[in-house]
Amino acid sequence: MRLERMGSSFPTRLSFMRTLIRRMAKENWCFERLRFDVDQQGYGTSVYAAITPERTYSLVAFTDALDPERRTDRVIAEAWDATFNLFDGIPNEQDLERLRNNTPKQEAGRYLPSELVLSRANKSLRLFDHIVQRLASGHQPEISLLNSVGYLMRTTAVYGSGKFGSADRNKISQRPESKGAFQVEMLNVFLVRWFSIDLVEHVARCLGGQKSVQLDPELKRSLGIGNATGLGMAPFLVNHPQLVHNWVAARETALARIRSLKNISKESLEGFNVLMKKVQTHIGQWRVDDEEQTRKIEQLEHELKQLDQEFFRLRSLESDYLWEKIYQYSHSNFSLEGQELVVSLMIEPHGVLVDELAETMHSSEKMKLEPSMPIGKLKELIEVQYNWALEIDFEQSRNQQHFWYYSEDKLEPRFGDRYRENGAELEMPLAVARDVSELYQALKKNPLEQSTAEFTLSHPQFRRIIRRIQSLKDQSYAEIRDNLVGDNVRPIDLLRFKLAFFGATKFDPKSDLWTRITMFQGAPMPDELSTCDPDAWAFTVQPELNERKITTDAFAE
Repeated sequence: MRLERMGSSFPTRLSFMRTLIRRMAKENWCFERLRFDVDQQGYGTSVYAAITPERTYSLVAFTDALDPERRTDRVIAEAWDATFNLFDGIPNEQDLERLRNNTPKQEAGRYLPSELVLSRANKSLRLFDHIVQRLASGHQPEISLLNSVGYLMRTTAVYGSGKFGSADRNKISQRPESKGAFQVEMLNVFLVRWFSIDLVEHVARCLGGQKSVQLDPELKRSLGIGNATGLGMAPFLVNHPQLVHNWVAARETALARIRSLKNISKESLEGFNVLMKKVQTHIGQWRVDDEEQTRKIEQLEHELKQLDQEFFRLRSLESDYLWEKIYQYSHSNFSLEGQELVVSLMIEPHGVLVDELAETMHSSEKMKLEPSMPIGKLKELIEVQYNWALEIDFEQSRNQQHFWYYSEDKLEPRFGDRYRENGAELEMPLAVARDVSELYQALKKNPLEQSTAEFTLSHPQFRRIIRRIQSLKDQSYAEIRDNLVGDNVRPIDLLRFKLAFFGATKFDPKSDLWTRITMFQGAPMPDELSTCDPDAWAFTVQPELNERKITTDAFAE
């Protein structure tokens, strides 16, 4: 739980997108386009339904013409190409009218508990227009352009769990399809992806008529949904420590199970070998502008070649505990990114052994003060569980260089310099290490037998951090074991950690404060879920840059 390792994370088969795709395939979810009332330019109202064994969820989409001067992916935007609600059930006309009057306003709208997710997206105009022109003329798009972008739309926010009056998490937490984390949010994005592909084909058909063609199925799968993720995600990891513990504990439990295997089946070994070759291609196609990440990618390519050689050597020796030896080899010879990638590869062939852990990755998030605990016991807890915080000298100004706060305009998290910017008095309580350090110094001045209740009566400013320490004493992965306000903190490490649990790959950092990703790239389309291998899209690779066949079937009327 150190920032540097968290910022080297890769997705696993327990990641939330992967879990959703497996569930949809296993439970034979049905998908239906209930409404597609859009004009020739693609503007209008659409409804897409996901039908589970027990209920239906509907994506309600509104597309509108957007003035170029108002086009921005920043959170301060007030207009978008498309806005969405994930509706609990099937909306009637009254619901649609209410949503039509509110959804395009996003945060400024008013919503009911029937709405589970609120989101918005902008087109990648360059790729969208290119695909329209190519399909309209009877041709497939240029693969080099398609690969360089990877999505038709990019979301700028996906809000759930009670935002702006929408349904609280408690409403759906006990539903089978909501077990695990962020499943309805991932479903929202999955349906937006389907909608974006339908939309580009519709506009092409309106433009080209009978000579237009549909997008090749392989190219459809290669399109995901883009996302630009900034600081809004970072505080979540501090504010939901029990949930984060369950995420990491599931992954670490999966890893422990794999490392303890003495003998490994031929099928698992061959699956690892095939995946390793695929990942070499996947990493080779990972291109970013960021110089530091480019260097790490080059290092990964070198390390994957070493891994290939070591795996072949150990496999030829028919070695016991092969995965444990691979794990130890990577930790002795690879970078942090190399080590984390090896963990993902080792877990991948063992779905039968680990997939059930995905349903443990949720939490009720209850923290309680233990008023009767002697502060001597509290002090011991800090010394054992927060020794990393006590090692930081907060008397040094560099260890309090930054502060986190909410912007006044959008109530979104921001990251400021304490010594250069105003607003430190509005600091969010994210400096766990500093708070623990200050509490520890105060505890040393009081009798060890004094109760927590007595101490908090005279020191109420420590109530929150005491409750946190007491509640998390048995949860090893709950805390980020680093200083989140120090001069060397990189918020992007927090973003990558969370996004990897979502299932994102090919992180494209644009600064230390935000990154671009693509979601569901390579995943099966809704009509393929009943016949596909739901895990085959792990570490997807791009379509080959060769001359593709032209789909000859024109759009059906």
